Amino acid sequence: MPRLLIIGQKSKALAEVSSELTRNGFACSIASVDEVVELIHRQSPDLLLIEMNGHLPDTGLSELIQNMKRENSLPVIALVSRDRLDGIDNYLDDFLFSPYNDKELVLRIKRLLLHRAQGLHDSELIKCDGLVIDLAKCEVTLGSRVVRLTFKEYELLRFLASNRGRVYTREALLNKIWGYDYYGGDRTVDVHVRRLRSKIEDSKHTFIETVRNIGYRFKEDGIADAPFVTRI
Repeated sequence: MPRLLIIGQKSKALAEVSSELTRNGFACSIASVDEVVELIHRQSPDLLLIEMNGHLPDTGLSELIQNMKRENSLPVIALVSRDRLDGIDNYLDDFLFSPYNDKELVLRIKRLLLHRAQGLHDSELIKCDGLVIDLAKCEVTLGSRVVRLTFKEYELLRFLASNRGRVYTREALLNKIWGYDYYGGDRTVDVHVRRLRSKIEDSKHTFIETVRNIGYRFKEDGIADAPFVTRI
């Protein structure tokens, strides 16, 4: 159940807003400005709903909400009276004029929550030319095909793809993936890169590039290969 935090002066009107949203499947809490930070950390809401009808003090509110958005990526909707239109700021994701339509408010909340969910999901995916690394599932797909990788192969691919375009020496990769106490030689990296390529690359797909006399990098889209970069 999505959690909403309603910021405003506790009143009968806000209680009615909370009750209506609860009937539509949301878990709601009402907080004063002084309680916002504590409740956000305690409840981890999915969206902030702010009453801006003249009851809330303006001092520090804009800065407070912007900080919460940066730290928690929270969407923010304001309920605004028409005489406070000039108080609407860029940190708001949406707003409604009071008096507002309950159904419209519910639809706007659902739209923002859907966009947030899609954004969070996309942040857990690394995509490149048909290759998708799902960080949440530790799964790799190429097109519609699931690529079966060993743990070390997956970790090597994930690390390189998370740092696209950056060149790593074999020694650096060995330390990052196998650890400083690994006693095998750095040719282990070459073996795993070769196996990775056999599983994710073909005549149409090249992802891991060899930088001669240095090491490897995951290809960077839109940048032509330098002369010292090879694909073997």
